[in-house]
Order: sequence, then structure tokens, then C-alpha cells
Amino acid sequence: MKKTIKTLVVAMAAATTAMAQNATFSHYSYAGNDQRFQQQYDPQKQYLNPILAGFYPDPSICRAGDTYYLVNSSFSFFPGVPIFQSNDLVNWQQLGHVLDRPSQVPLKGQRVSGGIFAPDIKYNARNKTFYMITTNVGAGNFFVKTTDPAKGWSEPVYLPQVDGIDPSFFFDRDGSAYIVHNGPVEGGADYEGQRAIRILRFDTRGDSIITRGTPQQRGWWQIVRGGTHVEERPIWIEGPHLYRIGKYYYLMCAEGGTGDWHSEVIFRAPVKADITDPAAWEECPHNPILTQRTGLDPKRPDIVTSTGHADLVQTPAGDWYAVFLGCRAYEGPFYNTGRDTYMLPVTWRDGWPTILEPGKPVPTVVNLQERSKKQEARGKSNHTSQFSPLTSHLTGNFTYTDDFNTAKLDQRWMFLRNPTNDFYTTGNGQLTIRPLPCHIGQREALSAIFCRQQHTNFEAETTVDFHARTASELAGMALLQNEDYNFVLGKTVLDGRPAIVLTRAERGKVVIASAFLTDADAPVRLKVSGNGRYYTFCYATADGQWQTLATGVDAVNLSTSRSGGFIGACIGLYATTENQ
Repeated sequence: MKKTIKTLVVAMAAATTAMAQNATFSHYSYAGNDQRFQQQYDPQKQYLNPILAGFYPDPSICRAGDTYYLVNSSFSFFPGVPIFQSNDLVNWQQLGHVLDRPSQVPLKGQRVSGGIFAPDIKYNARNKTFYMITTNVGAGNFFVKTTDPAKGWSEPVYLPQVDGIDPSFFFDRDGSAYIVHNGPVEGGADYEGQRAIRILRFDTRGDSIITRGTPQQRGWWQIVRGGTHVEERPIWIEGPHLYRIGKYYYLMCAEGGTGDWHSEVIFRAPVKADITDPAAWEECPHNPILTQRTGLDPKRPDIVTSTGHADLVQTPAGDWYAVFLGCRAYEGPFYNTGRDTYMLPVTWRDGWPTILEPGKPVPTVVNLQERSKKQEARGKSNHTSQFSPLTSHLTGNFTYTDDFNTAKLDQRWMFLRNPTNDFYTTGNGQLTIRPLPCHIGQREALSAIFCRQQHTNFEAETTVDFHARTASELAGMALLQNEDYNFVLGKTVLDGRPAIVLTRAERGKVVIASAFLTDADAPVRLKVSGNGRYYTFCYATADGQWQTLATGVDAVNLSTSRSGGFIGACIGLYATTENQ
């Protein structure tokens, strides 16, 4: 009997979906205009921070020859792990995504801030192979590999011996290989938030962990317990990266959590030491080597907070740079743009690196003059590039319009979880979405496509043609932080009449504005404008004048400091037959 009822429910849902009209979006326009990006700079000698604006957290970088590759966390969005390429560290082009097949990144049922954590990309010069290793919260730790990042990556190789998150590869000069990662403290934690860094040996020929000769044949050693200044009970040592530089191995880690106490710390061990021995590692005397947590003017311009989770790369000229995450707060701890990717030159003193000296704020405009002189002396100056940060829509102020004229979506668009049933088509100036019987508050694959909110001050607009017949049917725009914190602005039915409805979710959904429409069949234009914490929502029928639906709406619910989680606000074109 229960099976029969379930079958009927599924059949009725399918029938409802089949009857629901498709939603047709004729364009999507975005404009960002932040004051921090209005500064003049010379792209031949300077660059803008962040280098990737918006939800591009946990950067990892590597170099092969004269080409740099950078990846970021993607959590439960698909495709997973955006990958960027540059020839000069300044101008970046998105190659695509490392994980572009559902078999590589199963995301079914995962929360928005589940999925892919902290990818690490490395190039092994001995076998001329790129490796990307990461954590899928719902499936385990794994890596993929390729000999050409532009041509796609392998199926995942899972590593059950990695118990924790944030794994990272290190390929030594003698051919040996290691994985370092965050893991539980051996013997149990002494306090809440205490974690450890573990190291494992890796066999590149067998693509496997080497367990022979390890403690109790378990495969790993604990090399850092707790973090730096252990007497102060540091929390969440994570995001480790291992390097060999000169006479030392360096182990660099994030510490302090992902909020405004975030930092980057570093340890070193002599090259002749056994790096699996915790006694071999000494702590940098001036840790942290990067943070924005204390000693800064709270009224400084261009505030950046929560810096950490860094990775290092060396240029062909011998200079060192660090990429790291940070947040552009508009008020106190709040930011809706998520965790951006920043870059700064690294300075060295007494064999220790510093990314940013204590008490100094992260600069928006960074000077490259010293590096340019070195490259010019070697005849290798290559600051000019075919890619421009102002046309690639990765940093600075910019506008763009997607007219959906091609059969393939632009790389800016993402799906939440693995998409199903080919719910959309694009081409000839239209994006057509077939609404699915699931809504934004569920852990399902939505009938929606998302892109990042990249500016604190922005405007996003679309036109949707949709005929809703019931209150369950809706098509329009969604502003997503997670399942419980979001906005939905769309055309639906209210009290039996066609209407535009705006809902705000912050652990409970509330209709905060609505307007009835006189023509149920006319296309509707929708617009959202953000100014820091407060947003304005507008609509217009066909070619009519804009009407303000709601202004001064508190959008702090789109900040991770309010909602929790790890993403930045994403703007979606969304349709559903289950609008709850």
C-alpha cells in the first residue's frame, strides 16, 4: 500500500512538472561598481587585489614552465573546482573546471557548503603530470591528474587513509612524494578546535599511499599537534602546503578558523632531516606571516578581513608570491561577496617568509616595479597579455550581458549539485528552464543556474517569460547563501492572481513584498541592486517603467557571518513547481 501511494505521488509530481510552462529568460545583465576598484593603476607595473573577486576561496597555485595554474573551492556547485591560467600572475583566463563530470564529483544531497573543500594543484616535473587533490565532504578525499589541464582530468582516485580535510601533494627532487593534510589529533583533542597536521608517503607509480614502514602500518605520521604557540590553544590548523626551498622544507598552514581570526603560519625543517619526525620542525619566530586580525585601523579604506589559507609559487626569475583568501567586509564582520583570491609578493628574512607584515592592511593596488626590473634585465618581461582583468570579469569594475546566443552556457554559470534531466536549453537569445518539483530550501538539484555576486555595489537584471497557474509555480531570480538563507524574486500566483513576490529566508521564509500583475502572459523584467548591506528589488511589465517592489531590504542574511557556511552570495535564474 505504501509503495502504491509513493508511486502515485511520484506520478502526480511528474505530471505537474509536465504541465508547468517552461520559463524563458531572454538575457542576464550584471554591473559592478565598487569604490575600491575606481583607483587608477598601471597594468604594466601594478595589479588589483583581489585578483579574483567574489566567491573564489581557498586558492592553490602551481607553475609549469612559464604558465601558472590556480584553482579554488567550489563546495556543492557543479562543475567543480574552477581552474585559471596566467602567463604573468596578473591577467588570468578561466580554462574551465577540473571536475566537469558527475562521476568525478558526486554531490547528491549535500548542503550548499558541503562538497569540495580546499583543492590543491601541483605539477610533478619528473612525470610531467598535474595533480589536483581535494576533499569531497560527501564522498571522501581523492585526486585526479592530467598531462594537460586544458584537455581534461582523470576519474578520481580515492584515498581512504586520508582521515580529515585539505590534503596537499609535495613532490621532492629525488622522486619521493608526500601528502600533508588536516586530521584528528592523535590520542584525542585536548580542547575544542584542536587539530593536527599529518603526513603520508605517496607512490606516484601506483597512485597509492605507502604504508610500509609507517607507525603500526597505518600510513601516516602526526607532525604538528595543535598549531603554533600551543600554550595559547590554537584552533583549526588546516590547509597545509609543503615546499622545499633552499636548505629547508617549509610547512605552511592556515590557523585560527575561517573568520576574522584567520591567519597563515609556517614551520621549517632542514633538508637533511626526517620530515615525518615532529621534532624536526621548528616554528617561525614571527608567526603569523599573514593576518588582518589585530593592529589595524577599523576605519581604513578598502577593508579586507579573514586573510589566510595561502599557497606559494616561485616565478622563473626567482621571486616568490603568495595567493590567499580574504573578505571585503562592508560593515563589521559582514560581507556578501564571499572569500576572494588575493596575491602579494613574499619577502624573506633569516630564512623565513613573510606575506604581509603585522599591522599592515592588504593593499588594493600592488606595485610590480621590482619584479618588472628583474624580468626586464633577463629579457623576460611579459606583463602584456592577451587577457585583461577588465574584460575577463574577474576583478575590477565591469559590466556584462549574457544574451544566451550560443548552445553552451558561459563558464560563469554553475549548477547547485549535479544537474539532472537536462532541465535547460540555451541558444538563439534564450535560456529556457523546465521547472522541477524542488525548491531552493531543499538539498536537491535545482532547476536553476547561478553566477557569483562579485561586488558590494552591483546591479543584476533579467527578463522572464512565464505563465504561472498555481502558487507552487514560480520563475525569476534567486539570491543564494544556503538553503535557509536566501531571497527569491519571481513571477507566481498570489491569492489566485498573477503577481510578483519577494521572499526573504533567514531560518524561516517570509514574504516581504508583492505586487499584482494585470497581464498574466506579459514578460516581466526583474532587477536587484545591492549597496553594501541593503538591497533594492524592482520589476517592470514588458517595456514599462521600473516599479520599486522593496527598497532598503536587509541582505545581511547573505553574509556567511550571519548564515554560516563558506560560499559567497550567488545570483540565480530559477524556476520551480514547488515554491515553498
